[in-house]
Amino acid sequence: MKKIAAITMVRNDDFYLKKWVEYYSAQLGGKENLYIYFDGTDQVIAPFCDGTHTELVPKIGTQVVSAEKGRLKFLSEKAAHLLSGGYDLVIGVDADEIIVVDPKLGKTLVEYLSGLKIKGSASGLGLDFGQKLGEEDNITEDRPFLQQRHYAQIGTRYTKPSILAEPLRWGSGFHRIKGHNFHIVKDLYLLHFGYFDMKRLEDRFNDKDRLAQGWGKHMKKRSRTIRLVTNLKARNFERWTKFARICQTLVRPPYALNKPAMFGLKIIVRIPDRFQDIV
Repeated sequence: MKKIAAITMVRNDDFYLKKWVEYYSAQLGGKENLYIYFDGTDQVIAPFCDGTHTELVPKIGTQVVSAEKGRLKFLSEKAAHLLSGGYDLVIGVDADEIIVVDPKLGKTLVEYLSGLKIKGSASGLGLDFGQKLGEEDNITEDRPFLQQRHYAQIGTRYTKPSILAEPLRWGSGFHRIKGHNFHIVKDLYLLHFGYFDMKRLEDRFNDKDRLAQGWGKHMKKRSRTIRLVTNLKARNFERWTKFARICQTLVRPPYALNKPAMFGLKIIVRIPDRFQDIV
């Protein structure tokens, strides 16, 4: 089996980080394969991080754009160090992003990735989860996310080159690799949960730390996933994820030839029940 590490950087995000630690430690063979960097020495490390490689680092930037560039430069360098230090692959994701293998295969993430020949990087197909208002209640921590959320937009924004097999440089938000193409692999998904609950989203609007960094406009924009999930008809998962993989592999936006595109289609799918116990 390949030796795989997962890295992330967080600030004031214990809700998602706890799920991140639980999931990736189980999938990658233990907490010792997780590397967590807290953006700011004023942060408090939660007890659930015990056993991981956790470090408080000086705050990187004060505004969204400059902070993101600095953050991904930092994480790219950390990933390169891990790859040169014995790891075969490094997964770089935000704390609200979970990479999963389709349960129909009956494989863990390590088992699945160990069977792939990855040159440079690998991407899962992005699924951006929302809350179907009027049908789904506020999220709770005592049940798996996918027992509470059943709808997602097939999102090009979250089809990311998250998995590195060699030292490369991620662009902001892990959305691309500078100077390289991306490669979407079959039966692998990146699940984004950052904007899947209206109450949590509204609470984040009131986070003075985020607002001071200019995140207010960005977060309000992201609430549109909830609107789309609520208002659009859900389509067949198998048919449209197959279409999306082909489309995103072949189509590029003219402004970024190393990012996926899908003609601006807004496709909502209902996640099959076989996923409900994964996360």
